[in-house]
Amino acid sequence: MRLDKFLKNSRIIKRRTVAKEACEAGRVQVNGKESKPGTELSVGDKITVTFGNSILNVQVTELIESPRKEDAQKMYIVID
Repeated sequence: MRLDKFLKNSRIIKRRTVAKEACEAGRVQVNGKESKPGTELSVGDKITVTFGNSILNVQVTELIESPRKEDAQKMYIVID
């Protein structure tokens, strides 16, 4: 699954265009490397998203193409 689509489907970022812009601005890293919106993710990847002054670190646990709102939280776990 593409990185921008994962961020949108997991509801970490509200819209895919915003997720794409965040990736292009260098605010998203996968496994410690700056990543483009089209970066392919797999289960176990670590994603770091910078929101202004706060940083969110998550690990991918599931890749669901069309998750319901209740299932979106199951796609990742927050790590420190």
